[in-house]
Amino acid sequence: MASAGSDDFVHLHVHTDYSLLDGAAKIDKLVAETVNQGQQAVAITDHGYLFGAYEFYKAATDAGVKPIVGIEAYVTPGTSRHDRTRVQWGTKERAGGRR
Repeated sequence: MASAGSDDFVHLHVHTDYSLLDGAAKIDKLVAETVNQGQQAVAITDHGYLFGAYEFYKAATDAGVKPIVGIEAYVTPGTSRHDRTRVQWGTKERAGGRR
């Protein structure tokens, strides 16, 4: 496993200040610290939105860092996200008869 200072280490779960109530990283400081640590790439995975994607992409590419844009999303089968009823996704035939 790569150490945090290694040039092949990549953070893949990072929330920026565009992730309301969950992220605090400012994109310019995130990219600067990525360069400072000698890392080749960094990701952002904000909650539900891609509002910071262009700013992140531009800052990372300008700094010579590979940007990885992701999103942390929650999906439901057409119900409210507050509905806690258990749902079986797919069919038994597609699951090979497993439940």
